[in-house]
Amino acid sequence: MDIVPAAQQDVVAVLEFVLRARREIFPMLDSAGLPADLANFARVYIEDGSGKFLIARRDGEIVAAIGYLPYDGRFAQLDYGQQRVVEIVRLFVIPEFRRSGLATRIFLELKEHARQQGVEVLYLHTHPFLPGAVGFWQRQGFHVVDVEADPVWRTTHMECGLL
Repeated sequence: MDIVPAAQQDVVAVLEFVLRARREIFPMLDSAGLPADLANFARVYIEDGSGKFLIARRDGEIVAAIGYLPYDGRFAQLDYGQQRVVEIVRLFVIPEFRRSGLATRIFLELKEHARQQGVEVLYLHTHPFLPGAVGFWQRQGFHVVDVEADPVWRTTHMECGLL
């Protein structure tokens, strides 16, 4: 199975894959509109070099995806000062490849790319209602830095230093 950076010719297929996975995992967001990074996918992840998006294919079909983009500082409780921080986003693996090691493999490739680009901290947030998500990220070296009190989302903020 090949893991490669998303290229211009992949944009339509990547968006279809990510939006389908997002609808399945977060059906409550279906009416929220297209997130900015997806609406500007080519610019964010391919053209300007500040983000990166990897895909895994089997027989030409996308079976997993993950990306990062510069962290935008939108959570007031997190202060990274002048550190170079990226946010890990959109890790999706089709059901038949879950628990196969593919998520770890695609993440490690993205992590290595971030390290080569001089990123100092990987940030992400997840939610306890996603089975195994917090534990998966802890096994990848992340630790919890904050859990929001919201009773529905309980957004769990996590980070991993690269230095």
